[in-house]
Amino acid sequence: MIDNRSFSFSMPDWITGFFGNLPEKFSGIDDAMRCAVKLSSENVRCGTGGPFGAVVFSAADMRPLGVGVNLVVPEACSVLHAEIVALCFAERMSGSHSFRGTAALCSSSEPCAMCMGAIPWSGVCALYCGARDSDVREAGFDEGDKPPAWTDLYARRGIEVHRDVMREEAVSVLREYRRCGGKIY
Repeated sequence: MIDNRSFSFSMPDWITGFFGNLPEKFSGIDDAMRCAVKLSSENVRCGTGGPFGAVVFSAADMRPLGVGVNLVVPEACSVLHAEIVALCFAERMSGSHSFRGTAALCSSSEPCAMCMGAIPWSGVCALYCGARDSDVREAGFDEGDKPPAWTDLYARRGIEVHRDVMREEAVSVLREYRRCGGKIY
């Protein structure tokens, strides 16, 4: 019998220690992105999912609110992308389904089509991206159909988009994942 009363997913064991060792506040955007890229790298190194990481933080004081890694394969769930996982974590910790412009998101790569739709609903006021869509596609991933001017669409919703933040570092994780024969889904 299927128990449909609840749904949960498990974060990799190493995430608890990772989250517990985050600084009280990030020193700046590069520090927050370094964290997102490190999450993606650890996920690859530990074999616990895809090469993507994300961090949600307070826009006012850079305080970390939640982290996420890609859990699609280990949790057998196509929607568990790093951005979604980080947003779920941060929303649950905050007790609200929307940040109402008080939080920002750092992602090791630009959002796929699915995450692109979820991010505005989360209420973040800014998105910082490492690798570009083209980098992710070059690694073999299908990012879905996205409007070419997606950053303008976000701007109309009041979401600032900053691209290429530590892009080379983020791309190196994608390349390592591909080099090691990571599963492309």
